[in-house]
Amino acid sequence: MDEHTTPTPREPSAEAHTLHHRLRHFRDRFRAAADGYDRSTRQAAELEELMADYSILVTDEHHIELFAQLEHSRPAELATLTTELRTQSARCAAVTEKYRALRLIEGQTGTDGYFANVETCIDQEFGALAPTRESAVLLIGSGSFPMTLLTIAERTGASVTGLDIDPEAVELGRRVVKTLAGTPDITLECRPIEELPFTAEATHIVFSSTVETKYDLLERLHPITRDDVVVAMRFGDGLKSLFNYPRQDVNPEHWQQISTVHHPNQVFDVAVYTKPDHAGKAG
Repeated sequence: MDEHTTPTPREPSAEAHTLHHRLRHFRDRFRAAADGYDRSTRQAAELEELMADYSILVTDEHHIELFAQLEHSRPAELATLTTELRTQSARCAAVTEKYRALRLIEGQTGTDGYFANVETCIDQEFGALAPTRESAVLLIGSGSFPMTLLTIAERTGASVTGLDIDPEAVELGRRVVKTLAGTPDITLECRPIEELPFTAEATHIVFSSTVETKYDLLERLHPITRDDVVVAMRFGDGLKSLFNYPRQDVNPEHWQQISTVHHPNQVFDVAVYTKPDHAGKAG
């Protein structure tokens, strides 16, 4: 081989080819499921099973090496597929929450695999800087079934507020809160972060992993939030980027990452940020 010849990428293994085929199949099923949402629960069980299966795929450590093979051998194709999967699975995560909310409102109950996976992450979001009864917690991307807010309110008694850009999700979320929470201090809003007075009061902010613009929003939050605010940014890199928007660099003059909470068996990991002069001081 000529020394100037570019090496041919190594052909992925048969298992990697199988994973690639499965990912394309998930993408197509996600798109069809999201497009088919009709504000009823007729297709709820099928989508919940699909989401649970996808959660298993993106948390299976055996797939990490197979995914790396695909990244190396066909980077452009996999980048496009990953973007499509991230978009369509985020749509389906939102629809799955709507199904769960509708079923609760209709008197049905149950926790499928996807929600069970998410709920087990909540306790570990902030580590030593976890919210207390005196805290004010803002969740960006609260969805139709705001389990994070419900859990924080129940376990700590903190004041909690959720934001979402989907008016239907906010309305369903309010009905879920009314059904499950009764009197706890939980508010759900559909408005820009700059127009919400609670933003300036928040001691803790949680970003959903499926919020595409979360790092742009983080930058917008800097001038309008407390100096001691703590931010838990849910994200997914590598294999988990198939289901979550990945971590990005931040302006070091505005934010610094003080810790990362890795969840090997969960669908997302968490990066914790504070403002540079207040690392480790919030509570």
